[in-house]
Amino acid sequence: MLSEALQPYFVLGVTFLLFTLIYLDKLRASVGFLLGGLVFALTGILNGDDLLAGFSNSSIISVMLLILITAGIRKNFNLVMWLDKMFPANATYKGFLARMMAQVAVVSSFINNTPVVAIMTPYVFNWGRKNGVSPSKLLIPLSFATILGGMLTQIGTSTTLVLQGFLNEAALPGLATFDLLRIGLAVVTVGIVFFLVYGHKLLPDRQGAIAKFQENIREFVVETELSSKSKLVGKTIVEAGLRNLKGVYLVEIIREDKVISPVQPDEIVQGGDHLFFAGDTSSIHDLVLSMEGLRLPKDKYQRENEAVQVIEAVVAKTSPLIGRTVKTSGFRNRYDAAVVAIHRQGERVSGKIGDITLLSGDLLLLYAGRGFSNRVNFFSDLHVVNQVEEFAKPSKQRSWSLVLTALMAIGLAVTGVYSLFLSLMLIFAVMAATSLVTISDIKKSVDIDMFSILAFSLVLGNAMVKTGAGQMLASGLLEVLAPFGPLSIMVGLFIITTLLTSFVTNVGAVSIAFPLALAVAQKMGIDGTPLFLTVAYAASGAFLTPIGYQTNLMVFGPGGYTFSDFIKVGVPITLLYMLVSLAMIYFLYHDQLVPVLAG
Repeated sequence: MLSEALQPYFVLGVTFLLFTLIYLDKLRASVGFLLGGLVFALTGILNGDDLLAGFSNSSIISVMLLILITAGIRKNFNLVMWLDKMFPANATYKGFLARMMAQVAVVSSFINNTPVVAIMTPYVFNWGRKNGVSPSKLLIPLSFATILGGMLTQIGTSTTLVLQGFLNEAALPGLATFDLLRIGLAVVTVGIVFFLVYGHKLLPDRQGAIAKFQENIREFVVETELSSKSKLVGKTIVEAGLRNLKGVYLVEIIREDKVISPVQPDEIVQGGDHLFFAGDTSSIHDLVLSMEGLRLPKDKYQRENEAVQVIEAVVAKTSPLIGRTVKTSGFRNRYDAAVVAIHRQGERVSGKIGDITLLSGDLLLLYAGRGFSNRVNFFSDLHVVNQVEEFAKPSKQRSWSLVLTALMAIGLAVTGVYSLFLSLMLIFAVMAATSLVTISDIKKSVDIDMFSILAFSLVLGNAMVKTGAGQMLASGLLEVLAPFGPLSIMVGLFIITTLLTSFVTNVGAVSIAFPLALAVAQKMGIDGTPLFLTVAYAASGAFLTPIGYQTNLMVFGPGGYTFSDFIKVGVPITLLYMLVSLAMIYFLYHDQLVPVLAG
């Protein structure tokens, strides 16, 4: 067992070694943090309960609940349609990047960052896939935009709320809302400009994986029907928004016995038209969900409240379907599934689906109900090759039940009656009870690796707090810089708080840095506000590691990132963030520092 005097140095040494090995890709992050926790336990620094504390931490469980709730919302409600309205269909990479970061930053100034990233990550990922942009070029900016936006208001991040609590306990004035906004606008603007001008070059380009994915895409033609009551009736193709669609394009229109192909931009659509769109599997799925006024032909409608899987299956050589049309084969009754599109020998098949004769080897795009799996196993004449997606159309009663429960839970959380954790548990319970979230969703959505990293990184942070390693490091740096005046103190305080927030979490960093800032202000006889603001912005600047903030870890897996990716992008934006933050703080609070600087 180590003596108490040696423990802080040992913790710092082990932490540095772990991050070096992880940065060099010599050690998997989740395994590295587990080993670090075990080393601290074996040396007596932590106990068994400390090792397990992260897995029962309400903040970490809240992150997982948000991911599950968001997965259920995405499956049951058409978020894609609303998000598409926020971003132009023909946006360039930089255009999308700028708009996405700006809008996410604004939303994050009022809403907790984690649900914003949970909702936006799948959309941003799919936008990149459809537009030939690697997700690794988009997801770090998404996370960083929420971090930057959180500093626009006092309620945008837990950092300012915790700091405000410390100020209240010390009977000191709170942070000025207008000053936070001015400094926040400056860092958000500079952060977005950084990524547009230079930062995007530092982001890894995992085009190899994207290119491989694109090679395996199969293009289908899906048949849709325009209802006579649709708002699109009487409009041209352009007016109806049926051109420049993401990932799909209009191939032809069948109007009674007339085939219209190619479809001209000024063609006027009519009720009862059958519109045929070509695209890849995922885009076809998005089309059916989001195209207002269009529907699948009546025989392909899903039944009310029925969960539907999007499946690709091949017609077997011995299948009785061969030589029969989709309509005469009784396909829906046989398999509890509807044929949406057909792909044959590397080419898409067009025409009315019901009239197409099936052949051996045809690849079918299906909308399958709950009975499909058992039936296809029983008949053994279809081979499932890919399950793409699952979605459902919940009843209005269940939808309103969820909406009202969510509003009630959010209201209770905002008013302080219940914590965010309990509010999320309430929403999740309602979704589970109404089958808006299923066991299958949980299995697909929970990333065990991410959960482990979150939990064990908290263990390392606790070791730094418990042994006083963070306090020792901060005090030593500030003592060295004290003779050079308050401006040097601000720089030192910013650096040490940023390092702490990268390993101990932002709340832990504030807890360590605030008492030091207060002590320095009192010792030097200056107004502590600029130092407190320095702590606030530094504790929120978690750009250096994926474990520094939960949103970084949420994009870590989907973006295919490594620790070194965060370092490469995080170092320059942290330096820029520090420069802008301190410049704005010094500009706003120069009068409080001038007497000391002059003396």
